[in-house]
Amino acid sequence: MDNEIDIFSQIISYDNLYLAYEKARKRKTLKQYVIDFEKDLKQNLLDLQSEIIFHTYKPRPLQTFILRDPKTRKISKSDFRDRVIHHAICNIIEPIFDNSFIFDNYANRARKGAFKAVQRFDFFKRKVSKNYTRDCYVLKADIKHYFETVNHEILITLIKKKVNDSRLIWLIKTILANHSGGGRRQKLGCL
Repeated sequence: MDNEIDIFSQIISYDNLYLAYEKARKRKTLKQYVIDFEKDLKQNLLDLQSEIIFHTYKPRPLQTFILRDPKTRKISKSDFRDRVIHHAICNIIEPIFDNSFIFDNYANRARKGAFKAVQRFDFFKRKVSKNYTRDCYVLKADIKHYFETVNHEILITLIKKKVNDSRLIWLIKTILANHSGGGRRQKLGCL
């Protein structure tokens, strides 16, 4: 299948892995784990590439910690090398999925983000309140333990509808299997 070869080859290309590394290190350049990875950057990227090609890639255990900002949440953070892989996947498949998302989805999307979401909220707030002349109400909701409870089989089925690549599915399943009851960070940001 040409599509399968193209997508998987793009994900594991050295250029894509390097771009993924750059994205993973953004705003973390002084972190020791980034400095350690950079000491032998080319070899680390080649090792990741080889592990994925030969299906020997295994994510490292998640680092779990408690965050209070303002509510208490359990966060599971992937190892830096695993975050490089997450970015490598998202670099290639995000454009495939992005067109199917509603316009007003601002999380983990290029040219979106929190500031754009607030701007859009302000637009709707003015519109619904008739330029602040009428009361309006807003519902802020959070799905409790969403990433801990999302059904992985349903997720994989949805991914297969857009990208039916057995090697990519293996890689995503490998990442998802690393979940240990953690929290919000153990996910592919683009999905």
